[in-house]
Amino acid sequence: MPTDAHHRVLSMGTQTGETHRRGRHVRPRRWGRSLLALLIACGLIGGGLYAAMNFIGLNQGLVREKCTAIVGSSTYTLSPEQASNAALISAVAIKRGLSERAATIGIATSMQESKLTNIDYGDNAGPDSRGLFQQRPSMGWGTEKQVMDPAYAAGRFFQELATFDYSSMSLTDAAQKVQRSAYPMAYAKHEDLAKAFSAPLSGSADSALNCTLRPAESAGSPANVNAALREATGITDAVPDGPRLKVPAKGKQGWAVAQWAVANAGAMNTESVSYAGLVWNRAQGEWVSAATTDGYVIIQSATP
Repeated sequence: MPTDAHHRVLSMGTQTGETHRRGRHVRPRRWGRSLLALLIACGLIGGGLYAAMNFIGLNQGLVREKCTAIVGSSTYTLSPEQASNAALISAVAIKRGLSERAATIGIATSMQESKLTNIDYGDNAGPDSRGLFQQRPSMGWGTEKQVMDPAYAAGRFFQELATFDYSSMSLTDAAQKVQRSAYPMAYAKHEDLAKAFSAPLSGSADSALNCTLRPAESAGSPANVNAALREATGITDAVPDGPRLKVPAKGKQGWAVAQWAVANAGAMNTESVSYAGLVWNRAQGEWVSAATTDGYVIIQSATP
């Protein structure tokens, strides 16, 4: 039978073996596990950073494109397409020598009639209605091709508006006198939004119109910007300069042109607009301080 001494020897041997296993063989496993955990953690962090950067870079399509006009603590929003049409309506009013109030009436009217979009269909009340103002060829507004031309449609609207004293009337009454709609009170609900956009687009509110846009997908054309500006405003002395268009302007006219350019930046693939010590650009989507060329609005087109 084993003696107590034998038991002690076996016990000591077992303890020694455990110590041997724990001390000399387990330690490398712990280091190995720690190293593996560290590598996994680094991989996860690195992969997360790469995924985040890739997500930001590849998902510009998630950016909601919009244009805003700020009045006090209130912000009014249009899509870039709507803002571009509002800019055209305001520019045509100014070109005709009409007031900011006329531009407000025009924008509100188009917002009610077509949501400020150039639609090619009518409704049950006017099946042949077309364009920004839903003008009817059958009622003497022009041909279908003409009323589908936004510049023509705006000019035709203001031609009628200028035949009476719209400035002494409520917006909805003035709009109704031109449009003769089946819903004469419908225009009033768009008045605040129309005022918010007509103010910067007429130049009486500086740096109040901003657009948030995705990066331009193709190069812009200063020649195209110049042609659109000439049609909308009648300005003929803008000077193309490489990827830029330099528009001689001062005061309210300068701010009207600058904010017209921002409202059209999406359609024109414009990268930045600068005037009077401020610049708007796609990267920031707002007006910020910058060195500018005195006496000019500088419209910078996107380049490849």
